[in-house]
Amino acid sequence: MSYNKALAVDDRRTIAKPLLAALDIGGTKIAGGLVDADGTLLHHVQLPTPARGSAREMRDAVESVLDALAVHPLWACVRAVGIGSAGPVDTRAGTVSPVNIPSWRAFPLHAEVTAHRAVDGLPVVLGGDAIAMTAAEHWRGAARPYRNSLCLVVSTGVGAGLVLDGRLHTGPSGNAGHLGHISVDFAGRPCPCGSRGCLEGLASGTAISRTAVDSGWRAPHGDTSAAAVATAARLGDPLALRAYDRAARALAAGIAATAALVEIDAAVVGGGVSQAGDILFEPLRRHLAAYATLPFAAHVVLAPAALGTDAGLIGAAALALPALAAAVH
Repeated sequence: MSYNKALAVDDRRTIAKPLLAALDIGGTKIAGGLVDADGTLLHHVQLPTPARGSAREMRDAVESVLDALAVHPLWACVRAVGIGSAGPVDTRAGTVSPVNIPSWRAFPLHAEVTAHRAVDGLPVVLGGDAIAMTAAEHWRGAARPYRNSLCLVVSTGVGAGLVLDGRLHTGPSGNAGHLGHISVDFAGRPCPCGSRGCLEGLASGTAISRTAVDSGWRAPHGDTSAAAVATAARLGDPLALRAYDRAARALAAGIAATAALVEIDAAVVGGGVSQAGDILFEPLRRHLAAYATLPFAAHVVLAPAALGTDAGLIGAAALALPALAAAVH
């Protein structure tokens, strides 16, 4: 179990404040946190995700993270629990079916968390991880100045969420804005979701690595990660630069299509791939200018996410803010 105090806090001073517990469940890690009503992450724990394990192993890992949170003195102040999970999710049924966690199909995550002994009747709110990131960036991050925005998580996969007219737009099942699984290449690669040519298959970190390797790029020391491709691109490697350019072009097409559909003011890009900086953002700006040409779409501001690795937990907490407000009044 990895532990991290996000802030040096005086627990005796903080103990009277109502808090939110947050879970961020992805293909790489399961993180848990305690967050105050201002969006400050006070405590953080995490475990690696047993993504290729059984449904029970996944459930046990979530329970272990909750167990670790529950022994913290601040747990006594928790009044609601928010969950951001890799998806698709079904917030009506309380289930998740993450593409990158094969053992979880229609897994009753809401019910399992609600049944945890430490949760003990607290309200639990479930949402997709990209929706949670969107809520975080709208609440405390780079999307805060805008009433209409698209927020993307570009990492192992590609997720996204929408803020429309100043409000998080989740859709009936909690999957609105699921940009990673729109097709931007009708004859493109088959996708694990069952379609082909999905944005995720062109622009995710996994896709960038595969594009580079398939084009003949040879990684030093055998590291073929997207981060290694970015390092090579900074050194001027043409194949590495081409892999990022291809990803940026796919992202730009998706952002431009969204701008044409719902009229956004800004597109905020986060996730591990965004850490490539200008290696991603320079071609992304260039391609977005070429695709978003209609007057009402051409003004879209492109911005890096502001909350970094804390966005998932802060966003999961943001999903539960209405439940917290109801619990303390």
